[in-house]
Formats: sequence, C-alpha cells, structure tokens
Amino acid sequence: MNFFAPFRTLTARQRHAFAACFLGWSLDAFDYFILVFCVSAVATDFKVAKSAVTEAYFLTLAFRPLGALLFGWMADRFGRRPTLMVNILCYSVLELACAFTPSLHVLLVLRALFGIAMGGEWGVGAAMAFETLPKENRGFFSGFLQEGYAVGYLVAAAVFGLLFQTVGWRGMFIVGAMPALVAGYIAFKVEESPAWQKGRAARGTGMSFSGLWQGIRGYLPLFLFLVLLMSGFNAFSHGSQDNHPLFLQSDHHFDAHTVGAIGIVLALGAIMGGIVFGMLSERWGRKRAIITAALLAIPVTPLAMLAHGRIALASGAFLLQFMVQGAWGVVPVYLSEISPGPVRATFPGVVYQLGNLIASKITNIQARAAEHYGSYGPVLAVTTIAVALFIAIVMSFARESRGAEITA
Repeated sequence: MNFFAPFRTLTARQRHAFAACFLGWSLDAFDYFILVFCVSAVATDFKVAKSAVTEAYFLTLAFRPLGALLFGWMADRFGRRPTLMVNILCYSVLELACAFTPSLHVLLVLRALFGIAMGGEWGVGAAMAFETLPKENRGFFSGFLQEGYAVGYLVAAAVFGLLFQTVGWRGMFIVGAMPALVAGYIAFKVEESPAWQKGRAARGTGMSFSGLWQGIRGYLPLFLFLVLLMSGFNAFSHGSQDNHPLFLQSDHHFDAHTVGAIGIVLALGAIMGGIVFGMLSERWGRKRAIITAALLAIPVTPLAMLAHGRIALASGAFLLQFMVQGAWGVVPVYLSEISPGPVRATFPGVVYQLGNLIASKITNIQARAAEHYGSYGPVLAVTTIAVALFIAIVMSFARESRGAEITA
C-alpha cells in the first residue's frame, strides 16, 4: 500500500496549505515537548522538585482554551492565513523567552502565555486544511495532519538526544524558536482558504464576537458532548506521553541518549498509527476507527509501562502510541466534519482545548502520585487503561460524520 498516493491528487494550492498547517502543528508540539524532556534539568537548576516543574504542563494546557477562542475568532473574522502567521510567531517568541528565564516562577508565567499561543494553532490549522483539501481521502489527511503532534515529539526527542548534553535546557529552548520560519513560508506560498473567502462574501463582513457566541450557543448539546469527549482524548495522549521521559529517567535510570532513542521509536509508532487509523476511518467510519484504536491500547499498556529492558520498553511505547495516536488521527477530520461552518475555526479548537483544560492536571497528578509511591510505571498504566475505556464508552454515543460536506 502506498501511504502517500493521496498527495499526488493535490493541487499546488492544496499542498502548500496542508504543508503549512502540518509544519505549524508539528513545531508547536516540538516547542511543547522540549520542556517535557528537560524537566529533570530544570528542576536541578532551580533546586525544586520535578513535580513543581510539571506545573508548567498544567498551565500550558489550562490556558489553551483562551488561545483557541481568541485565535479562532480572529481566523473566522480576518481569515485563516494571517491568523496562522501571527499565531506561529507568538509561540515562537515565547519559546525563545523561556531560554532566558531567571526563575521557575517566570518560566511558569511564560508557559502559561505559550499555552494561549499553542491553543490557537490546532483549530485554525485544521480549518484551513480541511476547507482547502478535497473530500476524497479526508481520513488519510486527518491522520497525517494530527500526527504532526507526534512528529514534534520525535524532533524534540532527537534534539534532546543529540544536543542536550552540549547546549543544556536553555539551548534547547533557543532551538525551539525555529518555527518562526514557517510564518515566512505561509506569507509567500499559502493562499487563503477558499471556503472562508466564500463565506465572507456571503456574510459581507467578518464574524463579531457576539456572532461567534451565538454560533456556539446554537449547537450547545453538541458542544458539551465534544468537550467531554476531548477531555478523554487529551487525558489519553498527555497521560500516556508527557511523563514518559520522566518514567524512563526515574524508574529505569536511562541516560539522555537512551531516552531520546526510545522517544523516537514512540513517535514513529504514533505517526504510523495516526495515518493507518485515519485511512481505516474512510472504510470503517470515524466512530468505529476511534473505538477500535482505544480498546486496542489496553492490552499493550503493560508492555509499555511495566516491562523491563530497553527493547521491551521501546516496543511497548511504539505499540501503545500506535493505538493512542491512531484514535487521535481521526479527531481532526471528525471535529471538522461535525462542526458548524460559520464557526469552524473556533468550534473544534475550543472544544479541543476545553478538553485540555479539564484534563490539564493529569500529568501533575501523575508526577505527585509517582513521587508518593516511588514509581511512574503503574501510575501511567492505570491512567492509560482507565482513559481508553472512557473514550470507547463516550464515543459509542457519538454520531457518524464520514462523508459530511465541509462548507462555510
């Protein structure tokens, strides 16, 4: 099977739009995961507990809904293209600022502001991508786009393994400023979403903030259901992934090179899982693909979290994230298909990030529980299995969206 055959059907305009959204999301995730790999070093430098540094995860996730609302409204009013450029520049500048933080307190403030910028990228990028891409193979593109998140993890793991011992954690954040280059690519190569242009022509002006609220309120039951679903999804990914480097360092005492190498294997599994289940959702439907991936995560969790030895742990990480991100790979297209057109840049992003807000404490709770019980493995395993069951149950009540028209 040629995974990349669908790209040959795209026009130059569609390829550039997809590339910009993919790069924006990948490097957004890269900037987030830099801190994940550097928690131990930051804690040592500032002479605090590791759990104190993981408060930054909570702040980043908790402030993401504000970014989804702000940048989503900007994208619905002023266009996807200029908003995406501003969004990427914002999170790049804030990432660079983290390299020069004088204290943990300042770092936490910067990570909260970073959360606002990070919260805007996903919804705006997904709207631009799916309003520009053809209806055919939408599931494949969804899986590929979402796994920009895993690509960001992979790049962070590779940079950590290769550069950390040379540049330290502050140097890692300086490297994290490179996504600013994507804004230039968008300026020169990417055109505005055709669906947004048509929608604006029909409306005459961009959407006001009151109009945005009316658009969301008109679909309140759907909105609340999706927030519940996305709280499970965010607990699924962050609960199985964010503390994984700490698990390898604290439980197994692996060095930076080994942690980085296992992180790369984990990310490759995530990328493959997102693409495979994205493609399967075109045949099975979005609902069945998500439920299947979530349930298959349960039997592989013990290998990922309770095994011993580099090979076993790397294999388990690959298989677990294949399933976790396999379920996630269907999310962008599912939310885009099910969301109302006039608020498509805002609706998916806000439900996604409100789910993040609800799940935002999970990594810090895991870190505190691991410090109390003396081990990360069992804590991560119990969390992952419980959340996988939750997603399968909630998704069983969802309606199918495969093949829906995406218009403004």
